[in-house]
Amino acid sequence: MKFKTSRLSEGNKVFPAEINLEENSVEVRIPGLFSGDSKYLNYQDITAIEVDTPMIGFSTLRLFHNGNKIEIHGFTKADVKEIRKLIDEGRSRNKR
Repeated sequence: MKFKTSRLSEGNKVFPAEINLEENSVEVRIPGLFSGDSKYLNYQDITAIEVDTPMIGFSTLRLFHNGNKIEIHGFTKADVKEIRKLIDEGRSRNKR
């Protein structure tokens, strides 16, 4: 399942970030002008998830993995809640 950030949010005017949830992993794509950044995270490598949903404005999702943090800003409240739910399901499904 694929989710894109809003072009109206800060930092996403030209190149909106996106997150693609697959069966065993999460792909985070943050495009840029000359190059982009793409990361693949296995569900079992995600140690924590933080969600910031202000009353007005766009939500921020933070994924922590192996001591690193990935922050994506610009999702709707509904999208960020759905993303978190799907990642939590993937983490519990793929526990070792």
